[in-house]
Amino acid sequence: MNTSEALDRVFRQEHGRVLATLIRVLGDFDRAEEALQDAVARALERWPSEGVPANPRAWLLRTARNRAVDGLRRERTFDGKRPLLMAVAAPVPTPLDLLPASALRDDQLRLVFTCCHPALPLEARVALTLRTLCGLTSEELARAFLVPRATMQQRIVRAKRKIRVAGIPYQVPETGELHERLDGVMAVLYLVFNEGYAATAGVELQRAELMAEAERLARHLVGLLPDRAELHSLQALMQLHAARADGRVSGTGDLVTLEEQDRTRWDPEGIRSGLETLDRALSLGGSGPYTVQAAIAALHAGVSRAEDTDWPQIAGLYARLVELAPSPVVALNHAAAVAMARGPSAGLALLGPLEDEPALSGFHLLPASRADLLRRLGRTEDALTAYAEALALTRNERERAYYRRRIEDLGG
Repeated sequence: MNTSEALDRVFRQEHGRVLATLIRVLGDFDRAEEALQDAVARALERWPSEGVPANPRAWLLRTARNRAVDGLRRERTFDGKRPLLMAVAAPVPTPLDLLPASALRDDQLRLVFTCCHPALPLEARVALTLRTLCGLTSEELARAFLVPRATMQQRIVRAKRKIRVAGIPYQVPETGELHERLDGVMAVLYLVFNEGYAATAGVELQRAELMAEAERLARHLVGLLPDRAELHSLQALMQLHAARADGRVSGTGDLVTLEEQDRTRWDPEGIRSGLETLDRALSLGGSGPYTVQAAIAALHAGVSRAEDTDWPQIAGLYARLVELAPSPVVALNHAAAVAMARGPSAGLALLGPLEDEPALSGFHLLPASRADLLRRLGRTEDALTAYAEALALTRNERERAYYRRRIEDLGG
């Protein structure tokens, strides 16, 4: 692995932890991001000759902190920045490379709850946390939210300004405030996990580090709020999906569809844990959107053969999800489930109205779903056209390779 690849891996894995700690130390989102970018640039200069350090996270933290101190000293408003400079430059009681995992995780929780403050619009809370905690680019976020890149950039800039101007504290709120912020936090963790489970762009289909971070944060929140059913359901959903993640990728890293997966590669212990967590959620009266999605995941995980999947029940659960959390993407999933339960023609009938949904314009899974149903109906030419459209829209290389294989299989 060359230095650029090593740094990219470190950045992907450690970005959220490093930035969360820098924000706590520096007290400013933009200043922390700039310091981290400087540290990454410095790594690109030094690691090729010096080698990748034994603890890359600590190296980035230390370098970013030093770069921030240098930057403050260079500013014309030095006198006004003196208190901040003294605070940032003060010795750290515990060396950065010896900080316990719990301290780093607490920094991440502070970041999540700061970004999810109710003073911010929900879309901004989710986007800002994904940007800072996971290092997703504006383009990746725009695709995840199905909005133009410029719109996403504006959301992030406005959210940071709001935090700075309103003086939103960088801390985990008291228990009473936790509840009012929980919906936004769960939405953040859900999207973080989804980005890990199905990466928007890049050469890998999945980003295991994002799935792991989302699961860790969800587990921590369950410990803080053990009586919230939907929080248990969200954790169950993550556990059940993560347990089946290995089956989605072949030995060469290629996408494997659900019906073609080798289910012996699924993690039975992870499935068992997910089912137990779902049972806990149901015992607490869980009936919201995360509970419904976890129930769908449980139906998939509970059968050892694809042909034994209870598609009518899954289609019914998706219909319920459409009522609880209506969105074009949920409607798309419902159409796919109906196609499996009642046939491709029934699914196509539901896809028709979605073609005019502005939110799905440019969303590759819409033509991909259409292509699959057309292929099953034997409408080869139409299927080829739809697969070509999906291929042009997706930015993930593994998905692109899958669509190319489908096109070749159909003689295109």
